[in-house]
Amino acid sequence: MDNTRTSDTFSQLSQEKILKIMNMVKNKEVSIEGALHLAQKEVYAEKDPQDLLTGSQFNFIIYKYKHYRWQKRILQLDFNTRIVFNIEKGIIKKQFPFSQVKGCEDAERRRFSIMFHGRQDYELEAVSLDDKRKIIYLLSRVIQSNSYKRPAESCSGGPAECDVIHEGLLDLQQSTSTSTKWVKCLAQLREGELALYCLGLGHRGQPAAPATATVPLLAGNVGVSGDSGCSTFSLHTRDHHYLFRIPFTVLNTRPEAAGRLQSEWVSLLERHCQPGSGASLPQEGSQGCSSPEADYEEFIVPLNEQKEVTPHLGGSSASSSLSKPAVPPAKAAEGEAAPAAAAAAAALPPPTGRAEVPPAPPALPQPCSLSPAAKRTKAFHWDVVPCDKIQKSVWGSCDPCKRKIDVCRLCEQFQIQDTAVLLGSEPSVNQHILLDRKVAHNFNIFLKSFRIKPSELKEKLYIIHEESGGLTDEQITALRRYLPTPKDAERYLSFKGSCSELHMVDQFMLEMCKIPQLGQWLDLLLSVRELPESIRDLEPLIIQKIQASKQLQSSQKFVAVLEYILAMGNHLNEKAGKELAKGFRLSSLAKLPLLRGKERTFTLLHALVEQILLHEPELATFPQELTEFEAVPDASMKGLSAEVDVLKKELENIIQGRRLIKPKASKATPQESQFCKELKDLIQKYEGDLSQLSKRCDEMKKLYSNVLVKFGEAPDLDSQELFGWISSFIREFRKACAEVTP
Repeated sequence: MDNTRTSDTFSQLSQEKILKIMNMVKNKEVSIEGALHLAQKEVYAEKDPQDLLTGSQFNFIIYKYKHYRWQKRILQLDFNTRIVFNIEKGIIKKQFPFSQVKGCEDAERRRFSIMFHGRQDYELEAVSLDDKRKIIYLLSRVIQSNSYKRPAESCSGGPAECDVIHEGLLDLQQSTSTSTKWVKCLAQLREGELALYCLGLGHRGQPAAPATATVPLLAGNVGVSGDSGCSTFSLHTRDHHYLFRIPFTVLNTRPEAAGRLQSEWVSLLERHCQPGSGASLPQEGSQGCSSPEADYEEFIVPLNEQKEVTPHLGGSSASSSLSKPAVPPAKAAEGEAAPAAAAAAAALPPPTGRAEVPPAPPALPQPCSLSPAAKRTKAFHWDVVPCDKIQKSVWGSCDPCKRKIDVCRLCEQFQIQDTAVLLGSEPSVNQHILLDRKVAHNFNIFLKSFRIKPSELKEKLYIIHEESGGLTDEQITALRRYLPTPKDAERYLSFKGSCSELHMVDQFMLEMCKIPQLGQWLDLLLSVRELPESIRDLEPLIIQKIQASKQLQSSQKFVAVLEYILAMGNHLNEKAGKELAKGFRLSSLAKLPLLRGKERTFTLLHALVEQILLHEPELATFPQELTEFEAVPDASMKGLSAEVDVLKKELENIIQGRRLIKPKASKATPQESQFCKELKDLIQKYEGDLSQLSKRCDEMKKLYSNVLVKFGEAPDLDSQELFGWISSFIREFRKACAEVTP
């Protein structure tokens, strides 16, 4: 054991915790190696409390099992937005709020699972055991943070350990097809979960950091059973079975306490697994679903009753009640609007057996000289820019008054009818094998198509490129998946018989166990091949985002169109008794086609096109200034930044892997020397390419930040949303132009 590292670890702990761990060693509850692991766990808890994670962002390459194959993804844990992101080539495929994370479970080798409330579990595979340990640790902090949302007096601002209900050392059974072993672990019971920190798992004297498994204790998922005749008890979930026992050190030194400890654990676990103890599962769709047009389908009070309901049009409480959706009759009877609802229902014409075909949009009208209609208009429910962002944004110098609009035509289309409008309903192998049975079965299937002898494997590792006779990417990926574990290595390296007597699966495993640093070697080969391809894939996407941001910054016509929308929206809202706005968020662009006029096919977007063609037809060509939005890719700047961050880590891993497998100059064979030279040249090239890509990524983020300031948007708004709104608006604007012009 490294004495320097041991002293450094213990020096970071308080005297009280050092004494506690030393007493465990003295009482033979843990080994010296296990004590180091326990100390490392305490250091993690002190150095990395939840408040220090806030604002941090962690990116990991993972493989997700989907459609019978493993697909490469980036798993991002964002403690700033408190969201888990699933990213593929810069595109955010899925995002889950931290509150939806129910638990995580460790599996064999590099695999692990994330469980979500109300969603299917994620079966994932990390690229390394170190990454897997970090991910599971961070997820355990996410799960802990979910359980912290309780009354303040339960914790009163203390550290994370204050939420530990019960903790102690237990033996956890780990079984394979050939052996059963008990591993010592620290078990911590918290609200809704049992966290397990395995101790003493180091291989060949190399202590490993604590591996964490978090078992969610939710009703319907978990069961507990205890054996009164011995010191064991079990915890079984939907997918796993955990068998615990009170450590033999307790049985030998304090036999009377073993039964009490067992009963205490069983009682506590049963209590926290009872129905109602866990958080209830949110039902998808429980929020209620409605069509996008629901914001604009209003319950309208007849004009003769409006005076009684709204004595003034102050734009706050009284006027806002008019724009609420209609309520069911049973609910309406309890409120003041019940008489109006009844009268409105009575005024409806009898239903006909055939729906009327709505007329086509009218031709472009001539300017209207009539005075605006005195009737109220529908409101445009846009998202207003906060006042503190107006001055620095384009809205600070925006003058909607200089944009002429035909108010007569606008009011004619969007005035409120006297009759009420009710909401409509929206629609096997016989030969004995040393390897674990399940792993051996899958590995055997792979080897049938491998076509390489075990003795040729090491030679193939010295060939970087596939076209030069090296392994294929698929072969490297599969070999990484079946890397021997420390238990496998111990079993195979202790084998004394003839290799020819072994099954082909065991022959390959034995050869793999003999190759030093095999995992790092395979990781190195795969990263060397994937890195240039990833850089080539990301570069055009980043350049496209840069050009899109530049176009948004320089387009004057787009700003003029926004001024027209602001003028029209303020006019409608003024007539509807709502407050005027100085600017609106670009998310409001998606709402223009949702506000329908008197004619069902005529929307506020059609009205915008009419006004522009009537007064400043040259503005209708604004999409020519925003050509990058014609077919904007789905990649987001958040996703692209995460991809670049991961590529930097991959290059660091390549450099580190080269150091690990580099032989001494005096012992190197010509093949090894050639391999190291070729690898060094590639690293230098990749460093230059990645440096250039990183500079472009920084430029992309800076330009986009300026765009957000210009339009008064939130600084954390992702480009995937913003650019999507603009791209959709351009597409809908072109469509409306074709419908308005004859």
